Amino acid sequence: MTEMISIVIPLHNGEKYIKQTVESVLAQTYKEYELIIVNDHSTDASLSVAKKLAASDERIVVVDNEGEAGAAHARNEGIRLAKGRYLAYLDADDLWKAEKLEKTLRFLKSNNAAFVFTAYEFGDREAVGTGKVVHVPKTMNLKQAYSRTVIFTSTVMLDLKKIGKESAYMPYIKSEDTASWWNLLKAGYTAYGLDENLVVYRRAGQSLSSNKIEALRRIWNLYRKIGGLNVLESAWYFCGWAVRAVARRL
Repeated sequence: MTEMISIVIPLHNGEKYIKQTVESVLAQTYKEYELIIVNDHSTDASLSVAKKLAASDERIVVVDNEGEAGAAHARNEGIRLAKGRYLAYLDADDLWKAEKLEKTLRFLKSNNAAFVFTAYEFGDREAVGTGKVVHVPKTMNLKQAYSRTVIFTSTVMLDLKKIGKESAYMPYIKSEDTASWWNLLKAGYTAYGLDENLVVYRRAGQSLSSNKIEALRRIWNLYRKIGGLNVLESAWYFCGWAVRAVARRL
């Protein structure tokens, strides 16, 4: 018997992209899933577009988040509602290759893992792959994660039976996704990397991650607050992170 995967998409002003993103989910070779789209205080037509998509497939659930704004709040609401054993994250402008769920779940089971992630490819504004693929290591521990933020949210799958929902909830801090991966690694879980390109990361331009100064502040804040590292330790890992971050985008 196949087991359900709960997919959570936080949606904020993504009317231009959400249809294409959802279509990449509907095209999955693995069919036993629920897709939970959490509208995060959108001011465009995102909610109505999402509802139209939900009307076409009973596996799609749309929630209008009335609580605090932000991706962490939206994702956590989706996690709270999740019914599946497995949890997969997807951002509202990214795309999955058709075998993403099937291959990731198979990889997770074959490694008896609780936490897996995959390689991915940078895409342009139209989500057309640029050929720049970010490869991932076979495994990643906490110290390795400090120096390279290679775990990309739209590639991650978790086994909620092993880690529990409470551990899957994201902290309310900037770069909440990276903070969440660090918390899981700190708790003793190993992240297993499937080095196969199964995701397209759309680089639409005006995103938080495109603000380089802000990105530097966020990663430093994570070292100090989530990692609990002192200034010298933070500086050491920060330098390694900066070098790899630049190389990943060249």
